[in-house]
Amino acid sequence: MKFGTSYSYWGNVWSCNYCEVIEKVAKIGFDMLEVGADHLYHMDDDELEKLRKLAIEYGVELVANSGPAKEYDLANKDKNIRENGISFFEKVMEQMKKIDSHKLIGAIYSFWPSDFMETDKVIAWERSIDSLKILAKKAEAMDIHISLEVLNRYETFILTDCKEAKKYCEQVGSPNIDILLDTFHMNIEEDNMAEAIRECDAMLGHFHVGEGNRKLPGMNNSIDWDAVAQALKDIAYNKGVVMEPFMISGGEVGRDIKVWRDLSEGASQEQLTMHITESLRFLKKKFL
Repeated sequence: MKFGTSYSYWGNVWSCNYCEVIEKVAKIGFDMLEVGADHLYHMDDDELEKLRKLAIEYGVELVANSGPAKEYDLANKDKNIRENGISFFEKVMEQMKKIDSHKLIGAIYSFWPSDFMETDKVIAWERSIDSLKILAKKAEAMDIHISLEVLNRYETFILTDCKEAKKYCEQVGSPNIDILLDTFHMNIEEDNMAEAIRECDAMLGHFHVGEGNRKLPGMNNSIDWDAVAQALKDIAYNKGVVMEPFMISGGEVGRDIKVWRDLSEGASQEQLTMHITESLRFLKKKFL
């Protein structure tokens, strides 16, 4: 397994200084960092080359994470918006190649968070799958794997549990399209978290970890980490295990993730680093 975290852990805005963050996560002992797909989309070649060299220097694998804006909704009833979304992700993948990134993850199939203005699931699935089939061909040609994140009912209506995700991926029918499960969302939607992992089996392409209230793994043990670890071992999972903690209220992140109180309890930047270091140690002990 490769262990990672999201770039946004230390702040409450959807931006960061990647030079500082890559160095920081490498020193902590992470193998992987999730960067913003939208950031990559807007970077010029010099910025991308700098990012690529930093990742090589510190031995950190970069994964592009996308919570697409509504203007890129691949399930939208407006064909122009769907085509705009396809163009957006095609450019993201082209940018990913420039930094040697081969994994794109997130709610690629629609937009995030959903405003639920349209909830005709059958029709949305058809449109979304047709769009993903186009992107899948591009991904196959570029050696990029797309892991579709299964969310909870309050953030999407399209993919909300493991079985739906399997059915969706089977209908897309590409070896480069698979599933991302997240313990936070699973804690809301799955009957049995460990069984959902086993249900995904080889289709599990990426894994997000966090407590039931989005604190760091091990901070309160709201998740049965022993059962999760055993399920991952049962399917011989050896891909990314990435923390996606959101503990700081306010700002863009607090608004979008709905963090209405400071879950960090006033932690300083140094204390946040100490907490995530302890969480990584906890995960490695459980999962390896």
